[in-house]
Amino acid sequence: MTGGTAAALPMSNHTRERVTVAKLTLENFYSTLLTQHEEREMRQKKLEKVMDEEGLPDEEKVMRRSQHARKETEFLRLKRTRLGLDDFESLKVIGRGAFGEVRLVQKKDTGHIYAMKILRKADMLEKEQVAHIRAERDILVEADGAWVVKMFYSFQDKRNLYLIMEFLPGGDMMTLLMKKDTLSEEATQFYIAETVLAIDSIHQLGFIHRDIKPDNLLLDSRGHVKLSDFGLCTGLKKAHRTEFYRNLTHNPPSDFCEFKSTVESKRCKAYSTVGTPDYIAPEVFMQTGYNKLCDWWSLGVIMYEMLIGYPPFCSETPQETYRKVMNWKETLVFPPEVPISERAKDLILRYCTDAENRIGAVSVEEIKSHPFFEPVDWEHIRERPAAISIEIRSIDDTSNFDDFPESDILQPGRSPDPKYSLSDFRG
Repeated sequence: MTGGTAAALPMSNHTRERVTVAKLTLENFYSTLLTQHEEREMRQKKLEKVMDEEGLPDEEKVMRRSQHARKETEFLRLKRTRLGLDDFESLKVIGRGAFGEVRLVQKKDTGHIYAMKILRKADMLEKEQVAHIRAERDILVEADGAWVVKMFYSFQDKRNLYLIMEFLPGGDMMTLLMKKDTLSEEATQFYIAETVLAIDSIHQLGFIHRDIKPDNLLLDSRGHVKLSDFGLCTGLKKAHRTEFYRNLTHNPPSDFCEFKSTVESKRCKAYSTVGTPDYIAPEVFMQTGYNKLCDWWSLGVIMYEMLIGYPPFCSETPQETYRKVMNWKETLVFPPEVPISERAKDLILRYCTDAENRIGAVSVEEIKSHPFFEPVDWEHIRERPAAISIEIRSIDDTSNFDDFPESDILQPGRSPDPKYSLSDFRG
């Protein structure tokens, strides 16, 4: 065509879609950059505020700012890095659950040690756990690193999801309780106080944990508490649904756990892919609804276990445990042969009561001001020495973890059913 302007050709649907995708991609990219910049500024301001409140000398402030800058650089580097399974060397299995396992791994290029949570996608899709895993990933990214196990990266392949998390060499509270049998009131005060702050930190983000139990209270290298396992954060899996427990007075479901109690520990140890009702608040089993107060009930059960040596509703069968939880007004009793203070007893009873009367219903300050916590320095508890020190011999010391046999979870094999799309795990 000559001597004139060519008429604009109509855009095809395919081209229109490509333009829309490109536009959204650019918008998301710049929105993410802006958000990351705002978050960095917020973290910097928070650091300055904390240093001013602590009245640090100028040379200490310079050192803190330098440490902070290094952390920010490492964070950005990790976000830009596309990691895969080949970047890590598997050292040892340190945990196993319903949908996969946790391995101690070493990053090949840096030598850094991490805990790698490996989740089988086919199992999670089959059991409708995708939303729970998304919630876990989100809370691990959003939450305060002081109180929640930190997640550094996540990736996936055809078979599994991988969450690269900080390795906490102190093990979990259940392992500590198995070793110690009971804790002193001073030690109990320390661990329960730190768990109060940890639970409150996720409540402030709008999450309910729903699965607070000794196995999910991890200890760092200094012996301080961090929360883990947020797989139930935005919904209940089968084990926590009312209908799942409704018939426990008759025959337990075939996939429920086999309960075993050991005389040596006086503790009900559940071997299960599902879980135990020991720590679950009664309102969670009912169809009347529940809220974040269910986490405080669970903490009361843990406090009882720390001081008495076994959970209050412990039984030989899950049916009997469930029955005891639902009839807590009659079954929550303190054995006379294990004396504890009136303050401790009162706090346990304030945790383990009807939701509307439960401590924490007004605010977390209600819990902090309870007489049991009178000596606690809430502002600096994490800087002080832990109640029980942790012995760590090396960066990859797993002596505070149980031994697990190797598995074939990392071996290539049959892909998940093709009806399951990788996009099911994004969001």
